[in-house]
Amino acid sequence: MKGVFTLLILLLGLSAISQVKIEGKITDTKGKPVGGVSITLKDTYDGATTDSLGNYSFLTTEKGKKILEASIIGYKPFEQEINLESAPMTLNISMKELVTELKAVVISAGSFVASDKNKGAVLSALDIVTTPSANGDVTSAFKSLPGTQQVGESEGLFVRGGSATESKIYMDGNLVNNFFYSSTPGIATRGRFNPFLFKGTIFSSGGYSALYGQALSSALILESKDLPEKTEADLALSVIGVGGGIQHLAKDKKSAWGVSYNYTNLWLGFAINKQKQDFYQIPVYHQGDANFRIKTKNGGMIKYYGYISANKTGFRNADIDSAVLKNAFYLENLNTYQNINWRENFGVGWKITTGISFSTNKDDMNNELQDANNQKKVITNPSFYAFKNFKLNNSAQYAQARVVLDKKLNGLNVIRFGADYFYSKEKSTYTLYDGTKFTESVTDNLESVFAEADLFITNDLAAKVGGRVEHSAIVNKWNVAPRVSVAYKFRDNSQASFAYGLFYQNPERKYLPAVASLDFSRAAHYILQYQKISKDRTFRVEAFYKKYTDLYKTATSPTGREVATNNNGFGDAKGLEFFFRDKKTFKNVDYWISYSYLDTKRDYLNYPQAITPSFAANHTAAFVIKKFVLPWKTGFNVSYNFATGRPYYRFAYDNTQSKYVIADAGKTINYNSMSFSVNYLPKLGKTNAKSFIVWVLGINNVLGQNQVFNYNYNNAGTRKEAVTPPSKRFIYIGCFISFGIDRTQDAINNNL
Repeated sequence: MKGVFTLLILLLGLSAISQVKIEGKITDTKGKPVGGVSITLKDTYDGATTDSLGNYSFLTTEKGKKILEASIIGYKPFEQEINLESAPMTLNISMKELVTELKAVVISAGSFVASDKNKGAVLSALDIVTTPSANGDVTSAFKSLPGTQQVGESEGLFVRGGSATESKIYMDGNLVNNFFYSSTPGIATRGRFNPFLFKGTIFSSGGYSALYGQALSSALILESKDLPEKTEADLALSVIGVGGGIQHLAKDKKSAWGVSYNYTNLWLGFAINKQKQDFYQIPVYHQGDANFRIKTKNGGMIKYYGYISANKTGFRNADIDSAVLKNAFYLENLNTYQNINWRENFGVGWKITTGISFSTNKDDMNNELQDANNQKKVITNPSFYAFKNFKLNNSAQYAQARVVLDKKLNGLNVIRFGADYFYSKEKSTYTLYDGTKFTESVTDNLESVFAEADLFITNDLAAKVGGRVEHSAIVNKWNVAPRVSVAYKFRDNSQASFAYGLFYQNPERKYLPAVASLDFSRAAHYILQYQKISKDRTFRVEAFYKKYTDLYKTATSPTGREVATNNNGFGDAKGLEFFFRDKKTFKNVDYWISYSYLDTKRDYLNYPQAITPSFAANHTAAFVIKKFVLPWKTGFNVSYNFATGRPYYRFAYDNTQSKYVIADAGKTINYNSMSFSVNYLPKLGKTNAKSFIVWVLGINNVLGQNQVFNYNYNNAGTRKEAVTPPSKRFIYIGCFISFGIDRTQDAINNNL
């Protein structure tokens, strides 16, 4: 027995002598220890795992040349040939982190994302419809974010010192030319499209992608939904109308179709909310849409969306030049929009996205001077009275074809390139009080090519570099627009971004045809941003500078119409913006705060000099808070919007100087508005519910605070009249019912 023990001790000693110790430390490229790395000798069972400090150590009996492997999720696998002898070996390893979507920096300068899935999202899709001041309108929700102005007398997005025409809206890559309902004097109209149509929204307040163009200030990029989760139907009843629709998903879940119809009649809404205008034609809207979606064999998608709407409205206002006369305005509008697009993966790492859109718009407007009995009056002396009687008939057709090719490179690196073709034909017929007609037509063919690359050098450093080239028949010129954005992520997961780009735009249609040859207007954007986004908090601050050149100037034509004459206009805009959202500090409470400072001046249109435009306030702020009370099955939402007073002017033509001068100027009162909404979910907590019901109560400007947007002047300039909202406040009551999909959890998650 003693001999056996002696033999065992001898064998163990020989084994220990023949083993080689391998040790070292594993760090990333910044020298930071990497724990949990698996280190092995290839084709053996010998190895170890690094500790929290990145250290490892193991013994092996292997000899000669071997391959040492190191691997961990999120890093590029490491291999190195080593020569094992009897001496211990120390091998320190530096591992390169893989660029992954989860860890990579987000290029976000100038952009706000509304999505339920996007990592850089600031808002969710439901935020758009639950922000009280938004009234369920896609664009109005973004007025609670930095960079936008509170302009209540006109529709559109006024961004960073830019007019509404400087912001363009795209749906699935295609431009939507008449996103808003047609304008009415002194009353802002809302967007035509249901916010639930979209699964993702990017609001770029500057420095937007080279894939888009013809917007000096801003781009709102909307992406429609793909296939629904399941077949569902919905019904809406409210004080402004009724609507319903169905989305049908095929049994194989590879295709779907849907239709909807909405009828809006503001008779009851106006009965509850008294209007300052005398509406002799209550606003009535008929709106229908249809869609289909088909999932292709290779995982692609074909989507079609078609829309048609018809509406009419008419109202009277007291005539500003008279104590007894009235101005009666009437509008009928017919609008259609068709959009079909296809995206498909093919080859190795390739994707094609192509789309075609076609839309039409027809406005028939009539304005009359009426007496106390609402009868038409034609007064030729003084002559300006006569021109208050007119008809204006506008018709337009728009078409676009677009193709984009994406090639995925290593990691998250992507290069994309493509082309756009835009066609537009717009015609206007202006009929004077005496039957004299003036007809004008403008046709444009605009071609563009573009390219852009997403370059992820590391998870902490990325860039988006691109450019766009355009040619327009209207100006018969080319433009070249470079764009670049760079982002860097710090160790605390905050990040800094910088963006620069040139942006071009054609002259506005209403100032064409021009009396002289024109060029594109141009804006250069410089943006610097810092942000930190965690699960429950978002903080961002952004500074920007925008320089305008070649803005068009206008003059009065022989027919009395304002037309573009040259590109001698210029301007700039600079400012600082702040945004903070917090879901953590207070239990079940979600709130955000935004603030913008803007310093802008421009000389364009008939401005006599560089001045702050009447649509720009120096300071704007918004506060939105939401709380969902589970025991009450109720969500409470409050928003408060503030803006300092905006400037207003009266321009008068000075015959002695042969130019316009400022005859009067001032500032409106500060803008204040608090809005409130309540969402009640009566079926919350009920299992196997057949329907999902939401009751909504919304009140705009709850406190009835006075709001003045601008001032109108009489012809002589001796009297001015404040432009104010149609009513002090608006109360909305509605019920929304969905059959087929229980949206309860979505509503709860959005508020927790």
